[in-house]
Amino acid sequence: MLARNDMSTPLLRILMVGDVIGKTGREVFARLIGPLKDEYQIDAIIVNGENSADDGVGITPEVAEFFKAHGVSAITTGNHIWDQKTIFSYLNEHTYVLRPANLPDQCPGVGMAFFSCKGYTVGVMNLLGRVFMSPLSNCPVVKALKLLRESAAITPIMLIDLHAEATAEKMGIAYMLEGKVTAVVGTHTHTQTNDARILPGGTAYMTDLGMVGSQHSVCGFQPKSFIQDFTTTFAEAITVATNPPYTFCGALITIDPVTGKAIAIERITSVFVDTLETERV
Repeated sequence: MLARNDMSTPLLRILMVGDVIGKTGREVFARLIGPLKDEYQIDAIIVNGENSADDGVGITPEVAEFFKAHGVSAITTGNHIWDQKTIFSYLNEHTYVLRPANLPDQCPGVGMAFFSCKGYTVGVMNLLGRVFMSPLSNCPVVKALKLLRESAAITPIMLIDLHAEATAEKMGIAYMLEGKVTAVVGTHTHTQTNDARILPGGTAYMTDLGMVGSQHSVCGFQPKSFIQDFTTTFAEAITVATNPPYTFCGALITIDPVTGKAIAIERITSVFVDTLETERV
């Protein structure tokens, strides 16, 4: 954990959770979120839900309601946001579920939202990378700067889920937004990175939060179809892995709510087989 020493103001502790994979990931989330919230004294939770539908692609209104019932304040997504068609109208009616802000403006939903935490307003933004990703997405930095001008009068706190493939793109965007946002954390690769840090401008950064689901898997899915694809170039449809052990990955960000600067970022990794006993890494 990287931290600063000025603790003169009340702090916010917000957990940002990596991609939740299918029904398995939701069950892991439901079992661990309570104990983790108590252990880490978490004030609010943000979850990436773009793989949280039963089959591991997209999100449905029912799944969004599941997260809401478990205390999640905002749900971010990514390139699989349109895979479940029932989410389209839900996005227009429930702004706590975000789609990437830099997708075309005519898309349903919003890419930035706000929620209240301990009397402070917290902003959340969802961005989509462009390297190896959707060619229709607009420049994430240009869009972020536009939205930040709109949010400046509302709150100094802005947490960004950057759903992107390339490590260098995530790092570059973080430095372009350094000092302007509270945090830039990555999702999409489903593999947690060990580079959590505070950038000089007070922005928390981590290349990828990781995932919630079956640990012995390929990105939360059964390895069989991936092996078939890699060895023959054709494969069956991927299926969500259900076997233990299970993993819960994310990052806990401590924030000065007055300045909007990140005070600390801590990597969270909990692993369990079939009990609620967790290993803190």
